[in-house]
Amino acid sequence: MKEIRRSVAPDDLPDVATRLVREQGLSLAALFAIDERSANGRYLLRYVFTDRAAGSLLTLELPVAHDPGTFPSIAATVHAAALYEREIQDLFGLSPVAHPDARRLVHHGNWPDGEFPLRRDFPLGRKPPRAALEQPFRRVEGEGVFEIAVGPVHAGIIEPGHFRFSVAGEPVVNLEARLYYVHRGIEKLCEGETPERVLFFSERISGDETFANSLAYCEAAERIAGIEVPARARYGRVLFAELERLTSHLGDLAGICLDTAYGFGAFQFRMMRGWAYLMADELCGMRFLRSVDRIGGLRRDFAAGKADSLHGQIARIRAELGDTSALIHANNLFIDRVETTGVLSAEAAADLNVTGPGGRASGVRYDVRRDFPYAAYGELGVRVSEHNNGDVNCRMNVKIDECLASLDLMDQALDAMPDGPVLAAVGPLPPHRGAFGLVESPRGENLHWLETDADGNVARYKVRTPSFCAWPALCLAVQGNVVPDFPLINKSFNLSYAGNDL
Repeated sequence: MKEIRRSVAPDDLPDVATRLVREQGLSLAALFAIDERSANGRYLLRYVFTDRAAGSLLTLELPVAHDPGTFPSIAATVHAAALYEREIQDLFGLSPVAHPDARRLVHHGNWPDGEFPLRRDFPLGRKPPRAALEQPFRRVEGEGVFEIAVGPVHAGIIEPGHFRFSVAGEPVVNLEARLYYVHRGIEKLCEGETPERVLFFSERISGDETFANSLAYCEAAERIAGIEVPARARYGRVLFAELERLTSHLGDLAGICLDTAYGFGAFQFRMMRGWAYLMADELCGMRFLRSVDRIGGLRRDFAAGKADSLHGQIARIRAELGDTSALIHANNLFIDRVETTGVLSAEAAADLNVTGPGGRASGVRYDVRRDFPYAAYGELGVRVSEHNNGDVNCRMNVKIDECLASLDLMDQALDAMPDGPVLAAVGPLPPHRGAFGLVESPRGENLHWLETDADGNVARYKVRTPSFCAWPALCLAVQGNVVPDFPLINKSFNLSYAGNDL
């Protein structure tokens, strides 16, 4: 993966960023800050754009002085920047000038003003005094407009999130999501830790994206180390990554059926997900696929002697998935429920950098496995699902397509996996180096930045999972639907709370 870095002046930033997105067709993949005051008395903002056609990253670097601690907002023209700028404001105390909505994002009303936890001089063990600050929702005015508050505690065993619906009659006029109830300060916890210790944290960002997060982290660390991962490990990583994608999508498909009261479909997909977990158990004894990755490859040769058994289990899931897919598509009542429900337009998906199944269902033809190949994907090839209507039906069909493609990739990886070691020797990471890890998680583009300090330990670890970009898109997709459609639309995206609330 090629990366180009360029410095940019504050006055030039809005125009340059807008041209990159609007004229050159690049996408804003991440925006984050680094506290460099101990070295040069300033902060550094990194604006990371993906050039999907060229398979390269372009990073604009903007120095920001501690006083006055402001930087120009680009959110009015590059809409994907809006949440990143609010996040930087909360965590670093840097203010985006002319931001269209500069309310708090990460911090809730109990967090006091003037406390910025990702500044290097904020002690890890500090517990600020509780505050009682107003944190208003956006109000929709007009005759007959009512607000419905849902959460943050929900009836099911799910993570907390508050959803404020504004409705006029039955249709939803506006939906605002307030998250970060499970914010754990993972990026702060990783400061000064060893690379091996941070790998442990990466595996615990989000339970159903364990392997994708550990792989993105390892990819970044391996680029810093300048090592080549053994071929057998690269194919093994494809096997585990596709198994995680398969279990995730099967669970989503079961949830879509359950939220339409289609019990047969739900039970079928849950049964197949159970079969996929049996494969995970045979491979590594852990359905969440923890303790599989290591910097330099895999912890051990998990696939040794298991190819025939795995091929048979893959074939069983493929046959059952094909039959189940045909049955649910023949159910007119079910299809009527999911068609034209929760439409996300192609323009909104592109503007907000919605990737993965949510983006591909709206016509975004992007897959990290194909456009930025990693592990052994460059040798295997990836079939990218093509749908355009952007509704629940299309998101469902993309996930069915990707389940079948994952099964094919697992078969190919097992057949093409050469003999040999699965772990390369890795010494201490070089000091003062930084690199990106970019992978395709089950939910889409997953980007991790890793930077080392003078001792080769972690100075900055920035994680941007695909859910961060897609939560605003979910709120858009709900507009114009009725409130009872929300669980179905929500499940079709199946965004992660923990993966967002770092």
